[in-house]
Amino acid sequence: MIETVHVSLSDVSKGYKGKPVLEHLNLEIQRNKLTAVIGPSGCGKTTLINLIAGYEAPEAGTIACDGITINGARWDRLVVFQETALFPWKTTLENVVFGPISQGSKREEIIPRARGIMERFGLAGFENKYPGQLSGGMQRRAELARAIINTPEVLLLDEPFRGLDAMTRGLMQEYLLALFDENPITTIFVTSDIEEGIYLADRLIVLSSSPASVRTVINVDLPRPREMKMLASPRFGDIHKEILQNLF
Repeated sequence: MIETVHVSLSDVSKGYKGKPVLEHLNLEIQRNKLTAVIGPSGCGKTTLINLIAGYEAPEAGTIACDGITINGARWDRLVVFQETALFPWKTTLENVVFGPISQGSKREEIIPRARGIMERFGLAGFENKYPGQLSGGMQRRAELARAIINTPEVLLLDEPFRGLDAMTRGLMQEYLLALFDENPITTIFVTSDIEEGIYLADRLIVLSSSPASVRTVINVDLPRPREMKMLASPRFGDIHKEILQNLF
């Protein structure tokens, strides 16, 4: 296996009730890169995330992380979902520290680290609030904080900013970019928003309609750190055009 490849899918197929969703899918996810996955609605993007996370098993083919076949979920592959998965009966701080404490970390050691991460995510002062008392954007930040505190090797994000208003979505993109620039872990970001994918990613994987196969892989050669003005650059426009040509 090439050293730069962290996650690989080889001839993977998956379906539900006899209907194929992914068919003979071959894919390589590079280590410490932010890879965006774009495709038509219903093409199997969430299924792809569930397979890499180990929540589901392929019907055919193999999925490997560092050359080892994925066999079930592990703490080093964490998912941030479309909908909030915060425990409504726990405070924000309790939600953030839940994973490490469940893994055996001492509360007195992990709480200071959690507070630092929450401050980094603009959640200082909201530690004792419950999810229902937080805005949608704050819930998204708490979800990211809860994932990051576990120091995953692979971070999977399934349209995590879907449904947020434009301003909040833009702020969340900035949070994610700052986080990635600070600690570039292998990140797989599923989105239906072409502009979002280009803005965030190092590589773009464009999937076909269901049953999904890889239409093209595009290297996003926009410099980091990313700035909003890049959305108006000729290169951004060229990448956008290439995606559209392969998407439909």
